[in-house]
Amino acid sequence: MEKKNYIIVIGLICFVGFLLYVSKNRVETSPKNTNAPSQNANTLQSQSPPEDQAKVQDNAESKEISEEVQAVEIPPEKQQLIGVKITEAAVKPLQKTIRTVGRVEYDERKLTSINIKVEGWIEKLYADYSGKYVKKGEPLVEIYSPELMSTQLEYMNLLKWKTEKGHRFQRNVEFKWGDRFGTTGQMLTFDIEALLEVAKQRLKLWEIPDDVVKQIEEGGEPQKTLTIFSPSNGYIFQKPVFKGTRLSPGDKIFDVVDLSTVWVIADIYEYELPLVKVGQKAKITMSYFPEKEIFSKVDFIYPALSGQTRTAKVRFTVHNPKVHLKPQMFTNVEMTVNLGERLAIPEDAIIDTGKRQIVYVGRGEGFFEPRKVELGVRADGMVEILKGLKAGEKVASSATFLIDSESKLRGILPE
Repeated sequence: MEKKNYIIVIGLICFVGFLLYVSKNRVETSPKNTNAPSQNANTLQSQSPPEDQAKVQDNAESKEISEEVQAVEIPPEKQQLIGVKITEAAVKPLQKTIRTVGRVEYDERKLTSINIKVEGWIEKLYADYSGKYVKKGEPLVEIYSPELMSTQLEYMNLLKWKTEKGHRFQRNVEFKWGDRFGTTGQMLTFDIEALLEVAKQRLKLWEIPDDVVKQIEEGGEPQKTLTIFSPSNGYIFQKPVFKGTRLSPGDKIFDVVDLSTVWVIADIYEYELPLVKVGQKAKITMSYFPEKEIFSKVDFIYPALSGQTRTAKVRFTVHNPKVHLKPQMFTNVEMTVNLGERLAIPEDAIIDTGKRQIVYVGRGEGFFEPRKVELGVRADGMVEILKGLKAGEKVASSATFLIDSESKLRGILPE
Protein backbone atom coordinates (compact mmCIF):
# COMPACT_ATOMS: atom_id res chain seq x y z
CA MET A 1 0.00 0.00 0.00
CA GLU A 2 2.81 2.37 0.88
CA LYS A 3 4.53 1.58 -2.38
CA LYS A 4 1.36 2.41 -4.28
CA ASN A 5 1.02 5.79 -2.54
CA TYR A 6 4.64 6.59 -3.27
CA ILE A 7 4.07 6.03 -7.00
CA ILE A 8 0.98 8.26 -7.00
CA VAL A 9 2.92 11.16 -5.36
CA ILE A 10 5.72 10.89 -7.89
CA GLY A 11 3.22 10.96 -10.76
CA LEU A 12 1.53 14.08 -9.40
CA ILE A 13 4.89 15.86 -9.11
CA CYS A 14 5.76 15.00 -12.74
CA PHE A 15 2.38 16.21 -13.96
CA VAL A 16 2.72 19.55 -12.14
CA GLY A 17 6.22 20.02 -13.60
CA PHE A 18 4.92 19.31 -17.07
CA LEU A 19 2.18 21.89 -16.68
CA LEU A 20 4.71 24.52 -15.49
CA TYR A 21 6.97 23.78 -18.46
CA VAL A 22 4.15 24.13 -20.98
CA SER A 23 2.90 27.40 -19.48
CA LYS A 24 6.44 28.88 -19.55
CA ASN A 25 6.91 28.10 -23.26
CA ARG A 26 3.60 29.76 -24.09
CA VAL A 27 4.66 32.98 -22.41
CA GLU A 28 8.01 33.08 -24.25
CA THR A 29 6.57 32.30 -27.71
CA SER A 30 3.52 34.57 -27.48
CA PRO A 31 3.71 37.91 -29.57
CA LYS A 32 4.85 41.02 -27.74
CA ASN A 33 2.15 43.28 -26.46
CA THR A 34 2.57 46.82 -27.89
CA ASN A 35 0.86 48.26 -24.88
CA ALA A 36 3.41 46.73 -22.51
CA PRO A 37 5.61 49.82 -22.20
CA SER A 38 2.64 52.02 -21.38
CA GLN A 39 1.41 49.40 -18.85
CA ASN A 40 4.83 49.27 -17.32
CA ALA A 41 4.99 53.07 -17.28
CA ASN A 42 1.54 53.15 -15.62
CA THR A 43 2.66 50.54 -13.13
CA LEU A 44 5.79 52.60 -12.41
CA GLN A 45 3.73 55.74 -12.10
CA SER A 46 1.40 54.07 -9.65
CA GLN A 47 4.38 52.96 -7.63
CA SER A 48 6.28 56.30 -7.88
CA PRO A 49 5.70 59.50 -5.90
CA PRO A 50 3.42 62.17 -7.51
CA GLU A 51 6.39 64.51 -8.31
CA ASP A 52 8.25 61.80 -10.22
CA GLN A 53 5.10 60.82 -12.07
CA ALA A 54 4.68 64.43 -13.32
CA LYS A 55 8.31 64.58 -14.52
CA VAL A 56 7.99 61.30 -16.39
CA GLN A 57 4.79 62.46 -18.06
CA ASP A 58 6.35 65.82 -19.12
CA ASN A 59 9.46 64.11 -20.54
CA ALA A 60 7.34 61.69 -22.50
CA GLU A 61 5.25 64.51 -24.00
CA SER A 62 8.28 66.64 -24.94
CA LYS A 63 9.98 63.62 -26.50
CA GLU A 64 6.87 62.85 -28.51
CA ILE A 65 6.70 66.46 -29.85
CA SER A 66 10.42 66.61 -30.72
CA GLU A 67 10.27 63.30 -32.60
CA GLU A 68 7.26 64.55 -34.53
CA VAL A 69 8.92 67.78 -35.83
CA GLN A 70 12.60 66.59 -35.74
CA ALA A 71 13.62 69.67 -33.76
CA VAL A 72 15.61 70.41 -30.65
CA GLU A 73 13.88 72.24 -27.80
CA ILE A 74 15.60 75.19 -26.11
CA PRO A 75 13.24 76.82 -23.58
CA PRO A 76 13.03 80.65 -23.76
CA GLU A 77 14.70 81.10 -20.37
CA LYS A 78 17.58 78.90 -21.51
CA GLN A 79 17.82 80.83 -24.82
CA GLN A 80 18.25 84.04 -22.87
CA LEU A 81 20.84 82.42 -20.67
CA ILE A 82 23.06 81.17 -23.51
CA GLY A 83 22.52 84.28 -25.69
CA VAL A 84 20.49 82.92 -28.60
CA LYS A 85 19.51 85.55 -31.19
CA ILE A 86 16.92 85.09 -33.92
CA THR A 87 17.43 86.63 -37.39
CA GLU A 88 15.09 86.59 -40.35
CA ALA A 89 16.38 85.47 -43.75
CA ALA A 90 15.79 88.32 -46.19
CA VAL A 91 16.68 89.45 -49.70
CA LYS A 92 18.98 92.44 -49.35
CA PRO A 93 21.74 94.21 -51.32
CA LEU A 94 25.14 92.73 -50.52
CA GLN A 95 28.50 94.47 -50.71
CA LYS A 96 31.83 92.73 -50.30
CA THR A 97 34.85 94.71 -49.21
CA ILE A 98 38.20 93.34 -50.34
CA ARG A 99 41.09 94.58 -48.23
CA THR A 100 44.67 93.80 -49.13
CA VAL A 101 48.20 95.21 -49.11
CA GLY A 102 49.82 96.87 -52.12
CA ARG A 103 53.41 97.65 -53.02
CA VAL A 104 54.61 100.68 -54.97
CA GLU A 105 56.60 99.87 -58.12
CA TYR A 106 58.00 102.09 -60.85
CA ASP A 107 56.02 102.34 -64.07
CA GLU A 108 57.80 100.01 -66.49
CA ARG A 109 56.53 102.08 -69.41
CA LYS A 110 58.53 105.06 -68.11
CA LEU A 111 61.81 103.19 -67.63
CA THR A 112 64.59 103.88 -70.16
CA SER A 113 67.70 101.72 -70.38
CA ILE A 114 70.73 103.53 -71.88
CA ASN A 115 73.21 101.24 -73.63
CA ILE A 116 76.39 101.81 -75.65
CA LYS A 117 76.57 100.84 -79.34
CA VAL A 118 80.32 101.26 -79.87
CA GLU A 119 83.37 100.06 -77.99
CA GLY A 120 85.10 102.65 -75.78
CA TRP A 121 86.04 103.96 -72.34
CA ILE A 122 84.23 106.33 -70.01
CA GLU A 123 86.28 109.53 -69.96
CA LYS A 124 83.85 111.77 -68.05
CA LEU A 125 80.86 110.84 -65.89
CA TYR A 126 78.22 113.52 -65.21
CA ALA A 127 75.60 111.28 -63.58
CA ASP A 128 78.01 109.98 -60.97
CA TYR A 129 75.63 108.43 -58.41
CA SER A 130 72.40 106.42 -58.33
CA GLY A 131 69.22 108.31 -57.53
CA LYS A 132 70.36 111.56 -59.14
CA TYR A 133 67.59 113.50 -60.87
CA VAL A 134 68.36 114.38 -64.51
CA LYS A 135 66.41 116.38 -67.07
CA LYS A 136 65.76 115.49 -70.65
CA GLY A 137 68.74 116.48 -72.86
CA GLU A 138 71.14 116.76 -69.94
CA PRO A 139 74.60 115.14 -70.55
CA LEU A 140 75.16 111.92 -68.65
CA VAL A 141 78.54 110.58 -69.79
CA GLU A 142 81.37 111.14 -72.32
CA ILE A 143 82.86 108.07 -74.01
CA TYR A 144 86.15 107.88 -75.91
CA SER A 145 86.06 105.39 -78.78
CA PRO A 146 88.95 104.86 -81.25
CA GLU A 147 86.51 103.21 -83.67
CA LEU A 148 84.26 106.23 -83.58
CA MET A 149 87.21 108.53 -84.12
CA SER A 150 88.33 106.46 -87.10
CA THR A 151 84.88 106.66 -88.71
CA GLN A 152 84.81 110.43 -88.38
CA LEU A 153 88.24 110.74 -90.01
CA GLU A 154 87.09 108.43 -92.80
CA TYR A 155 84.05 110.62 -93.43
CA MET A 156 86.22 113.75 -93.50
CA ASN A 157 88.66 112.18 -96.00
CA LEU A 158 85.81 111.08 -98.27
CA LEU A 159 84.43 114.60 -98.28
CA LYS A 160 87.89 115.96 -99.13
CA TRP A 161 88.36 113.33 -101.83
CA LYS A 162 85.02 114.20 -103.37
CA THR A 163 86.01 117.86 -103.62
CA GLU A 164 89.43 117.17 -105.18
CA LYS A 165 88.69 114.28 -107.60
CA GLY A 166 85.18 115.23 -108.78
CA HIS A 167 81.77 113.79 -108.17
CA ARG A 168 82.31 110.32 -109.59
CA PHE A 169 85.09 107.95 -110.53
CA GLN A 170 85.27 104.33 -111.56
CA ARG A 171 87.64 101.43 -111.73
CA ASN A 172 87.47 98.62 -114.25
CA VAL A 173 87.85 95.14 -112.92
CA GLU A 174 88.14 92.06 -115.08
CA PHE A 175 86.76 88.83 -113.74
CA LYS A 176 85.57 85.51 -115.04
CA TRP A 177 81.87 84.88 -115.00
CA GLY A 178 82.54 81.20 -114.33
CA ASP A 179 80.45 79.98 -117.27
CA ARG A 180 81.58 77.54 -119.93
CA PHE A 181 82.40 80.32 -122.40
CA GLY A 182 84.94 82.05 -120.06
CA THR A 183 83.49 85.45 -120.83
CA THR A 184 85.04 88.51 -119.15
CA GLY A 185 83.20 91.65 -118.32
CA GLN A 186 83.51 94.96 -116.58
CA MET A 187 81.85 96.26 -113.45
CA LEU A 188 81.52 99.73 -111.99
CA THR A 189 82.76 99.05 -108.42
CA PHE A 190 82.85 102.31 -106.50
CA ASP A 191 80.74 105.40 -106.16
CA ILE A 192 81.90 108.25 -103.92
CA GLU A 193 78.34 109.28 -103.06
CA ALA A 194 77.53 105.79 -101.83
CA LEU A 195 80.68 105.67 -99.67
CA LEU A 196 79.83 109.02 -98.11
CA GLU A 197 76.29 107.88 -97.34
CA VAL A 198 77.54 104.66 -95.70
CA ALA A 199 79.95 106.58 -93.45
CA LYS A 200 77.26 109.11 -92.54
CA GLN A 201 74.74 106.40 -91.66
CA ARG A 202 77.32 104.67 -89.48
CA LEU A 203 77.79 107.88 -87.50
CA LYS A 204 74.01 108.20 -87.06
CA LEU A 205 73.68 104.61 -85.90
CA TRP A 206 76.32 105.33 -83.28
CA GLU A 207 74.16 108.28 -82.18
CA ILE A 208 76.60 111.01 -83.23
CA PRO A 209 74.53 114.22 -82.98
CA ASP A 210 73.48 115.88 -86.24
CA ASP A 211 75.21 119.12 -85.32
CA VAL A 212 78.52 117.23 -84.98
CA VAL A 213 78.02 115.61 -88.41
CA LYS A 214 77.25 119.04 -89.85
CA GLN A 215 80.37 120.48 -88.21
CA ILE A 216 82.50 117.75 -89.86
CA GLU A 217 80.93 118.49 -93.26
CA GLU A 218 81.80 122.18 -92.87
CA GLY A 219 85.47 121.34 -92.27
CA GLY A 220 85.51 121.17 -88.50
CA GLU A 221 87.50 118.89 -86.27
CA PRO A 222 86.31 115.37 -85.42
CA GLN A 223 84.74 114.87 -82.00
CA LYS A 224 87.08 113.03 -79.65
CA THR A 225 84.40 111.72 -77.31
CA LEU A 226 80.78 110.69 -77.70
CA THR A 227 78.39 112.44 -75.27
CA ILE A 228 75.29 110.52 -74.14
CA PHE A 229 72.31 112.69 -73.18
CA SER A 230 69.32 111.84 -70.99
CA PRO A 231 66.31 110.77 -73.09
CA SER A 232 63.75 111.90 -70.45
CA ASN A 233 63.25 113.47 -67.07
CA GLY A 234 63.80 111.02 -64.24
CA TYR A 235 66.08 109.46 -61.70
CA ILE A 236 69.20 107.38 -62.23
CA PHE A 237 67.82 104.03 -61.18
CA GLN A 238 70.85 101.83 -61.91
CA LYS A 239 74.46 102.82 -62.61
CA PRO A 240 76.78 99.83 -63.07
CA VAL A 241 79.67 101.95 -64.49
CA PHE A 242 82.33 104.33 -63.18
CA LYS A 243 84.89 106.71 -64.65
CA GLY A 244 87.41 104.74 -66.73
CA THR A 245 85.13 101.70 -67.20
CA ARG A 246 85.69 99.89 -70.50
CA LEU A 247 82.49 99.37 -72.48
CA SER A 248 81.55 96.95 -75.22
CA PRO A 249 78.61 97.25 -77.61
CA GLY A 250 75.41 96.38 -75.75
CA ASP A 251 76.66 97.20 -72.23
CA LYS A 252 74.22 99.06 -69.97
CA ILE A 253 75.31 102.47 -68.69
CA PHE A 254 72.18 103.75 -66.88
CA ASP A 255 68.52 103.09 -66.20
CA VAL A 256 66.53 106.33 -66.04
CA VAL A 257 63.02 106.10 -64.58
CA ASP A 258 60.30 108.76 -64.45
CA LEU A 259 58.41 108.55 -61.12
CA SER A 260 55.69 111.07 -62.00
CA THR A 261 53.49 107.99 -62.48
CA VAL A 262 53.91 104.80 -60.44
CA TRP A 263 52.21 101.42 -60.13
CA VAL A 264 50.62 99.95 -57.02
CA ILE A 265 50.68 96.15 -57.18
CA ALA A 266 48.18 94.41 -54.87
CA ASP A 267 47.81 90.70 -54.08
CA ILE A 268 44.31 89.20 -54.39
CA TYR A 269 43.48 85.71 -53.10
CA GLU A 270 42.22 83.29 -55.71
CA TYR A 271 38.76 82.92 -54.11
CA GLU A 272 38.28 86.70 -54.36
CA LEU A 273 39.68 86.98 -57.88
CA PRO A 274 36.33 86.35 -59.70
CA LEU A 275 34.94 89.49 -58.02
CA VAL A 276 37.72 91.77 -59.33
CA LYS A 277 37.38 93.21 -62.82
CA VAL A 278 39.37 95.70 -64.88
CA GLY A 279 37.97 99.15 -64.09
CA GLN A 280 37.08 98.24 -60.50
CA LYS A 281 37.46 101.29 -58.25
CA ALA A 282 39.75 101.17 -55.23
CA LYS A 283 40.85 103.39 -52.36
CA ILE A 284 44.57 103.43 -51.59
CA THR A 285 45.81 104.69 -48.23
CA MET A 286 49.19 104.81 -46.50
CA SER A 287 50.04 104.62 -42.82
CA TYR A 288 52.78 107.24 -43.27
CA PHE A 289 50.27 109.66 -44.92
CA PRO A 290 47.09 108.99 -42.90
CA GLU A 291 45.33 112.09 -44.22
CA LYS A 292 45.94 111.20 -47.88
CA GLU A 293 43.52 109.00 -49.82
CA ILE A 294 44.19 108.02 -53.42
CA PHE A 295 41.42 106.72 -55.69
CA SER A 296 42.34 104.60 -58.67
CA LYS A 297 41.02 101.81 -60.90
CA VAL A 298 42.25 98.33 -61.74
CA ASP A 299 43.98 98.65 -65.11
CA PHE A 300 45.51 95.16 -65.36
CA ILE A 301 45.10 91.72 -63.77
CA TYR A 302 48.19 89.56 -64.13
CA PRO A 303 47.49 86.19 -65.77
CA ALA A 304 49.35 83.93 -63.30
CA LEU A 305 49.11 83.11 -59.59
CA SER A 306 51.93 82.85 -57.10
CA GLY A 307 52.52 79.22 -56.21
CA GLN A 308 53.50 80.04 -52.63
CA THR A 309 50.89 82.62 -51.60
CA ARG A 310 48.09 81.52 -53.97
CA THR A 311 47.45 85.13 -54.93
CA ALA A 312 47.21 87.01 -58.22
CA LYS A 313 48.65 90.46 -58.77
CA VAL A 314 46.39 93.39 -59.63
CA ARG A 315 47.82 96.68 -60.91
CA PHE A 316 46.75 100.27 -60.27
CA THR A 317 48.26 103.32 -61.98
CA VAL A 318 48.70 106.30 -59.64
CA HIS A 319 49.82 109.84 -60.50
CA ASN A 320 52.76 110.88 -58.35
CA PRO A 321 53.73 114.47 -59.31
CA LYS A 322 55.39 115.29 -55.97
CA VAL A 323 57.06 111.86 -55.74
CA HIS A 324 55.50 111.09 -52.36
CA LEU A 325 55.20 107.45 -53.42
CA LYS A 326 58.54 105.72 -53.84
CA PRO A 327 59.23 102.20 -55.14
CA GLN A 328 58.92 99.40 -52.54
CA MET A 329 56.64 101.42 -50.23
CA PHE A 330 53.62 99.54 -48.82
CA THR A 331 50.02 100.73 -49.11
CA ASN A 332 46.56 99.59 -48.02
CA VAL A 333 44.12 98.81 -50.82
CA GLU A 334 40.36 98.61 -50.31
CA MET A 335 37.81 97.67 -52.98
CA THR A 336 34.03 97.55 -52.51
CA VAL A 337 32.21 95.14 -54.84
CA ASN A 338 28.42 95.42 -55.28
CA LEU A 339 26.93 91.91 -55.49
CA GLY A 340 23.29 92.92 -56.03
CA GLU A 341 20.27 91.71 -54.05
CA ARG A 342 20.56 88.17 -52.66
CA LEU A 343 18.90 86.03 -49.99
CA ALA A 344 21.30 86.24 -47.04
CA ILE A 345 21.65 85.52 -43.32
CA PRO A 346 24.43 86.33 -40.83
CA GLU A 347 27.55 84.24 -41.19
CA ASP A 348 27.35 83.28 -37.49
CA ALA A 349 24.14 81.35 -38.18
CA ILE A 350 26.04 78.72 -40.20
CA ILE A 351 27.41 75.52 -38.69
CA ASP A 352 30.04 74.43 -41.23
CA THR A 353 31.29 70.87 -40.74
CA GLY A 354 33.31 70.85 -43.92
CA LYS A 355 31.01 68.32 -45.59
CA ARG A 356 27.76 70.18 -45.05
CA GLN A 357 26.41 73.49 -43.80
CA ILE A 358 23.61 73.51 -41.22
CA VAL A 359 21.30 76.28 -39.95
CA TYR A 360 18.78 76.03 -37.13
CA VAL A 361 15.37 77.29 -38.21
CA GLY A 362 13.04 78.54 -35.47
CA ARG A 363 9.77 76.58 -35.33
CA GLY A 364 8.27 78.54 -32.43
CA GLU A 365 7.73 77.65 -28.77
CA GLY A 366 11.44 77.08 -28.27
CA PHE A 367 11.95 74.45 -31.02
CA PHE A 368 14.74 74.68 -33.62
CA GLU A 369 14.90 72.50 -36.70
CA PRO A 370 18.34 71.65 -38.17
CA ARG A 371 18.33 72.16 -41.93
CA LYS A 372 21.00 71.65 -44.57
CA VAL A 373 21.65 74.67 -46.85
CA GLU A 374 23.82 75.55 -49.83
CA LEU A 375 25.94 78.71 -49.54
CA GLY A 376 26.99 81.33 -52.05
CA VAL A 377 29.28 84.31 -51.63
CA ARG A 378 30.29 85.73 -48.25
CA ALA A 379 30.20 89.49 -47.85
CA ASP A 380 30.99 91.55 -44.73
CA GLY A 381 29.56 89.14 -42.16
CA MET A 382 26.67 87.97 -44.35
CA VAL A 383 26.43 84.82 -46.44
CA GLU A 384 24.24 84.12 -49.46
CA ILE A 385 21.79 81.18 -49.27
CA LEU A 386 21.37 79.37 -52.58
CA LYS A 387 19.18 76.51 -51.38
CA GLY A 388 17.49 75.37 -48.17
CA LEU A 389 15.89 78.57 -46.86
CA LYS A 390 13.15 80.95 -47.94
CA ALA A 391 12.79 84.65 -47.33
CA GLY A 392 11.01 85.29 -44.05
CA GLU A 393 12.15 82.17 -42.23
CA LYS A 394 13.85 82.81 -38.90
CA VAL A 395 17.16 81.23 -37.91
CA ALA A 396 19.35 81.23 -34.81
CA SER A 397 22.22 83.63 -35.48
CA SER A 398 24.25 83.26 -32.27
CA ALA A 399 25.06 80.48 -29.77
CA THR A 400 24.41 78.07 -32.64
CA PHE A 401 27.21 75.77 -31.48
CA LEU A 402 25.30 75.18 -28.22
CA ILE A 403 22.11 74.35 -30.11
CA ASP A 404 24.15 72.09 -32.39
CA SER A 405 25.63 70.26 -29.39
CA GLU A 406 22.16 69.71 -27.92
CA SER A 407 20.93 68.45 -31.29
CA LYS A 408 23.80 65.96 -31.55
CA LEU A 409 23.16 64.70 -28.03
CA ARG A 410 19.54 63.96 -28.93
CA GLY A 411 20.55 62.40 -32.25
CA ILE A 412 18.23 64.44 -34.48
CA LEU A 413 20.74 65.92 -36.94
CA PRO A 414 19.92 65.01 -40.57
CA GLU A 415 22.20 62.55 -42.24
